[in-house]
Amino acid sequence: MGDAMLVFAGCLNREAPYMQGARGKGIAVFAFDDATGRGEILSQTDDIDNPCYLSLAPDGATLFATSEVFNRKEGIAAAYALDRAAGTLTYRNMQPTLGSITAQNVVTADGRFLLVVNYAMGAGGPDQSLVVLPIGADGSLGPAVASVAHKGSGPNADRQERPHAHCVRQIGDVLLVADLGLDQIIAYRLAADGGLARLGETRLAPGAGPRHIAATADGASVFVVNELSSTVQSFRHGGAGALRPVSNCPALPDGVTDSHCAAIHLSPDARHLYVSNRGHDSIAIFAVDPITAELSVRGHVPSGGLTPRSFALTPSGRHVLVANQNSDEIVVFRRDADTGALQETGARLKVGTPMVIKVIAR
Repeated sequence: MGDAMLVFAGCLNREAPYMQGARGKGIAVFAFDDATGRGEILSQTDDIDNPCYLSLAPDGATLFATSEVFNRKEGIAAAYALDRAAGTLTYRNMQPTLGSITAQNVVTADGRFLLVVNYAMGAGGPDQSLVVLPIGADGSLGPAVASVAHKGSGPNADRQERPHAHCVRQIGDVLLVADLGLDQIIAYRLAADGGLARLGETRLAPGAGPRHIAATADGASVFVVNELSSTVQSFRHGGAGALRPVSNCPALPDGVTDSHCAAIHLSPDARHLYVSNRGHDSIAIFAVDPITAELSVRGHVPSGGLTPRSFALTPSGRHVLVANQNSDEIVVFRRDADTGALQETGARLKVGTPMVIKVIAR
């Protein structure tokens, strides 16, 4: 594996009442050297509003971005052609996401569909929770071929007044959707034509607020970060979306409050799990038992800035890049593969209000 990487940062460029400023320009692309931990900006694309989540086609030729714009009944998903050599993006097209406050997206493993979840605020509009958009041969997006709407609420009146789908994760032909508003992981079967069939749900502790999901490559172990309770749970996946609880760990040190979890990622060897804490402004480190999926807390490291909403590991696992949303920079950490420990390198990539980052080999 070579050391040349591309880092994509989706940045807030339209104000939202629940964010602290919008100082970004859209999507920024950086060159990153995984040997030295240094990077430099290559391009910025400013023809999209609030690209708060990004994903890449399996062939690396297309970048997909979803827009989270306050007070709109629908977000949009946009497709961009990627020139890997130049590190530039060229707009292809966009499609509505059939719901408001579009939170996350992922390309299916076969590259045929873009899966989108809508957090949703208020009422009105199509109000769909999970949406399936087809991807054409040229990488462009087609209108939605399937969608489902969640129903219900949770005990936290401020944050769980309605469904809030926050993440979708594919495991074979099964989709797991974390719904922060319902305290549920809802499983669907994805058909070859993009159709959706509900399989069931896993109920979490009332008020947990599941936000994002990580999973091992074989899908046998699943990990959920809960935003509202600041906990991390591990499960064994028995197939068809059936999750058996294994462990439930705090993501914060004892006595820490007024903090909310955000992103969750496994190391490439699946021996360590990382979670970001906004408020405590830290990365929590967990060891993962490869057989049982049991989690053990290994410590916390300061994120190097304010509000670490997103982070990413390089494909080698050598570095962890942390996007500190309210510090306008991405902080580079060196990772110890044996212990999972993180250490700041001193390298920082300057960019306005980074909301999400993705890293691929160049």
